[in-house]
Order: sequence, then structure tokens, then C-alpha cells
Amino acid sequence: MTRNAMSQAVRYGALMMAAGLSMTAGVAQAQDSKGTVKLAYVEWASEVASTNVVRAVLEQQGYDVEMESLGAAVMWQAVGTGDADAMVAAWLPTTHGDYMAKVKDQVEDLGPNLNGTKLGLVVPAYTYEKVSSIADLNANADLFDDKIVGIDPGAGLMAQTEDAIDEYGLDNMQLQSSSGPAMTSALASAIDDKADIVVTGWTPHWMFARWDLKYLDDPKKAYGDAEHIDTVVHKGLKEKMPQAYAILDNFHWTPDQMGEVMLMNQEEGSDPYENAKKWVEENPDVVAEWTDGTAQ
Repeated sequence: MTRNAMSQAVRYGALMMAAGLSMTAGVAQAQDSKGTVKLAYVEWASEVASTNVVRAVLEQQGYDVEMESLGAAVMWQAVGTGDADAMVAAWLPTTHGDYMAKVKDQVEDLGPNLNGTKLGLVVPAYTYEKVSSIADLNANADLFDDKIVGIDPGAGLMAQTEDAIDEYGLDNMQLQSSSGPAMTSALASAIDDKADIVVTGWTPHWMFARWDLKYLDDPKKAYGDAEHIDTVVHKGLKEKMPQAYAILDNFHWTPDQMGEVMLMNQEEGSDPYENAKKWVEENPDVVAEWTDGTAQ
């Protein structure tokens, strides 16, 4: 064999070995995966934070994870039908109560993953000095260009706000649909101009850390009392993926912890998934509480 032919043979052999190693690694990686967990969520700052953190933890434990952003009604339907395995974005008992009622026989509520939530109408602190109650909005509609800036039309918060408008007889106010990001953008612009604005708001949300905001008083309890955010899974997940089920069942954090991730997500050019992985790496003790004792 000539030297040139030998060199070609060596190169061919090396390529085949590399290809073989690559195939072996791919098979090993596929074998290492414990399966795919499908998470549904709504495009709220709080749920973007929590769902990405859960994704990062599940991936750390060997699962592949798919996330899908949906409207609230469709999110509940997806978990009910099994098109999604779980959500950590169930605002109960009021905001998503109607959605829960429709699929209660197909899902399992694992309980709160965050306590201390609140819903209502929010204004800058300088506006609160002039208008402090929902009951005062009608008489001061001109301060707000006759509108309440809302979020996505399918959100439970929007339905509650429509009920609040009826409850308080706010004939002079119109609820304007938009989205979570559009609402905070409008709020930021108004605050920059020291203009009056009223928006649909909820806690936890990063906007309360960035600006001095106040909830309008709600003497008629149109928005109900404090809620909690629950983890809800499709029935059968416990048998299908017991470790993933256990992690989801253990998942619980505080508004301050969620707020840390939400603020990270507001940094220009940041990636919520990368931020979630960073938070998980920097909070091993918290994550251990969710994963300890869950190994299969």
C-alpha cells in the first residue's frame, strides 16, 4: 500500500471511529433521558419565571422539557386533555376557578406553589393621592382618559375586572385589552410623564419592585381575597413519571424568590430560561427541597 493510500485509510478509519463515537454518545444521551414533560403556562411575568425554573430543575434531574405559552382557557384545556402534563400557573380559587371547574375530573391539584397573591386595579403612588378607591374611578374618569389598561382578553383577571366595572357601576370607564408586556409599557410611559393611569395588576409582579405603586381600595371585594398559585397536573402523571410528579408536588417558593427571577428577566437582552438555570445553580438548598427523596 502506498503512503498516500495508507493516509487515506487512516483518515477514513478515524472518521468512522468518530462517527461511531458520536452515534454511541447519541444513544447514551437518549437512554439517559427519563422522558419528556410538557409544561403549559400563560405569558405573565410570574408564570414565565416559575415555569422556566421548574423546567431547569426537571432538566437537571434528567428530563426533557417542552414549554408552551397559551391563553389561560387553552392552558387549562391542554392539561385537562393531557396535551400538556402540568402547569405551575393555576391562580385559585377565584381567577381560574371557572377553568378548574370544567376540567376538575381530568386533573389533579397538587396545592399551592406560591402563597400571598393579590389581584386588583393598580395606580402610581402619586395618583393614589388623588384617587384611592375603585369607587372613585367613575367620578375621575377623565384623569385616565376613560380607560383601564388591561392584559390579554382571555385572562381571568380581565373577567374579574369586567365584574368589578359592573359592581362599582363604572359607566365612564372602558377596559382596554392588551397584554402583560403592553400593560407595563403603558405604565412605564405614564410614570415617565407623571401622568395618571390605572391598570389591571397582580402580585407577585416585578413592577412593584421597580415603581412605587398602590392597589386601589376595593371595599366591595370585587377581586376577592388573596389567592394562591397552584401546581396542577393531568391525572395519570404520577404513574407515568413518578419522579417528575414528586418534584412538581414539592415545588414551592416565596414571592421574594419569584421576584428575584422576574427582575432578572427584565434586564435588557436577558433570556428567561438562562436566568432560571442561573437561579437554580445559585440556590441549591432551595432546589434540594424540591428534589430530595424523589429519585426513582
